[in-house]
Amino acid sequence: MHAFDVLGDPVRRRILELLAGGERASGSVTEVIRAEFGISQPAVSQHLRVLRDNGFATVRADGTRRLYAVDDTALREADAWLSRFRQFWKPRLDALATEVARGKRQRRLDRIHEGDTDGQ
Repeated sequence: MHAFDVLGDPVRRRILELLAGGERASGSVTEVIRAEFGISQPAVSQHLRVLRDNGFATVRADGTRRLYAVDDTALREADAWLSRFRQFWKPRLDALATEVARGKRQRRLDRIHEGDTDGQ
């Protein structure tokens, strides 16, 4: 399965978001996913398996619990593929960052000037 096929599923993306916060027990993941998506425990287990089998997650046993964590192998591959396209959005993001900084500076200057007129 291609990395973007794996990431194309909203349930799997949400699981990765949960795992990005640190290692989590399968029961904890299942509880959140069932509440948010209304799917069964076996369906959540299948999504976890797809993530594990495709290099997005690792699992380790801790007694009777199964602890999942992000495996960055497939994410690095997806990032490498995307690197060819960064040229299309990086200049726009840089320009956006410049405009945000300009706006913050202007607001700061406006507050300073407002303070000058308050005392007069």
